[in-house]
Amino acid sequence: MFSEALTTLSLLSLLMFFFALFVAFAFEFINGFHDTANAVTTVIYTRSLPPTPAVIYSGTLNFLGVLLGGTAVAFGIVNLLPVDLLVDSRSGAALVMVLSLLLAGVTWNLGTWYIGLPVSSSHTLIGSILGVGMANSLWNGNGLNGVNWKEVEKVGLALLCSPIIGFILAALLLLLLKVFFRSPRLYAPPVGDDKPPSAIRAVLIATCGGVSFAHGSNDGQKGMGLLLLVLIGFFPLHYSLTVNNPEMAPAVLVTAGEVRKDYEKAEIPLPEKIAKNLTVIETELKDKASFNDLPRNSETDVRWHVRQAIMGVTRELKKAEADESLPAELRDTLTKRRKKELLPAVEYVPLWVVIGTALALGIGTTVGYKRIVKTVAEKIGKQHLTYAQGAAAETVAASTILIAAMTGLPVSTTHVLNSGVAGTMVANKSGIQAATVTKIFMAWVFTLPACILLAGGLFTLGRMLVG
Repeated sequence: MFSEALTTLSLLSLLMFFFALFVAFAFEFINGFHDTANAVTTVIYTRSLPPTPAVIYSGTLNFLGVLLGGTAVAFGIVNLLPVDLLVDSRSGAALVMVLSLLLAGVTWNLGTWYIGLPVSSSHTLIGSILGVGMANSLWNGNGLNGVNWKEVEKVGLALLCSPIIGFILAALLLLLLKVFFRSPRLYAPPVGDDKPPSAIRAVLIATCGGVSFAHGSNDGQKGMGLLLLVLIGFFPLHYSLTVNNPEMAPAVLVTAGEVRKDYEKAEIPLPEKIAKNLTVIETELKDKASFNDLPRNSETDVRWHVRQAIMGVTRELKKAEADESLPAELRDTLTKRRKKELLPAVEYVPLWVVIGTALALGIGTTVGYKRIVKTVAEKIGKQHLTYAQGAAAETVAASTILIAAMTGLPVSTTHVLNSGVAGTMVANKSGIQAATVTKIFMAWVFTLPACILLAGGLFTLGRMLVG
């Protein structure tokens, strides 16, 4: 099926597509050694594991995190940019958009890694998406409507609050450890070849694995979201409906009828927007055994029309679920219809994308980690990390990131863990290095606007070149 899609592209578009794929996987590879260095810092600097086994262990857990972490965050990323903007048959705007956000993200991540500055790949990616969305909207004279601002608000709140949570909880956990575990050795930097006690070593190794798995489950999905933007941008008709389970078309048709019955049973008029989109679904999917039976024709856009109808129904059902004037039974039923019976038709990740992202992130973890590790372990606090600090910071980071992944919120591994380390330094009265913390804070503040400007500038330049 994928090979059929490739034949629809011209030679130039085909080359651009493979270049976009390469850059998307490169972003995730760079994310591996840029962000995951945070996970291995504690086990390396507390001598719980030598560097090589530590990064291999972390890379493996990152790989598993991507495979098992779900897709909620991926669609949180995709939905930042209204996907309709990627469907532009009149020009190369969609291709320029995808390439611009990819190049902006890779450029910023590589540059900050080179100077050893831990910045957020989440901020980088989101800033790049916002940059191309706003630039495209301004180019077309639509103001700033090219971005899903409701989704931005939700994502921005998660990125803003997570470092604060990391700082406070890590500091509190360290103070709690001091109450129950009073050995001074746990709260002093390792000396010479000293290694942690067996129990603490096990905790440090476990928390390193937890952060790595959590990073894979959250940041790996961001890579999936990038690749989905590439696929939808280049092949909107092919990837508009699930290719993982195209045989669910009859089930979607049945669900359309069931939604009508749900409203009839509750004796509530069916909203006009839902009725209109249900009619499209019922008309186009009638007698279809698979989504593959729908024509992939850019002139009729049937597949995209069906996708838009399904998305339209899910949006209205979500509004209905929040309407407390409706019976609770109806709202519960509509939630089930939306999440389990309709969304899987349009929100999916091809298996090869999952595996490719997992490999890129896992392999990336095993190289280039030293620059960031040194910053986190030696330059945040005035003393090197202690055993208890490492355990507290990573326990909080792993828990925070995993919860965010399960709720579909993209958070920054870098900022959660670094703020956690800073919190333990304050709680342990180790002091912090103001210069380093200031640099990290400034990077936190400026990454988003810098990537917005960089991606927007690249998009504008690209549009000028392609016309």
